[in-house]
Amino acid sequence: MASVLLVEDEALIQMMIADMLVELGHTVVAEASDLASALEHANNTEFDFAVLDVLLGRTSSEPVAAALAERNIPFAFASGYGADGVPNGFQDRPLLTKPFQIDQLERCIAKLFDWR
Repeated sequence: MASVLLVEDEALIQMMIADMLVELGHTVVAEASDLASALEHANNTEFDFAVLDVLLGRTSSEPVAAALAERNIPFAFASGYGADGVPNGFQDRPLLTKPFQIDQLERCIAKLFDWR
């Protein structure tokens, strides 16, 4: 199906989302749990879409979102804070509210490809 960048700072959640993505037929080509590695992948790795945790520790993933938008790579945010946590300027992007189920992830991915 598609290749994915997964950005999530909580190890167990990262593994759970990666498993869901694989179950849906996608390939997780890169994972990051901090801003520096997420930015490195966002700027230099080839993938079809990304799932970004809104907060990486106390740091916003907004610079990663900006880098992906610059490359015209679709992405969705994942947040436990709902729409309030989405960085300004990116409210039009799909949002997964944690915790989410695999069917919600599947619908979100479909929106990403419609958005593109």
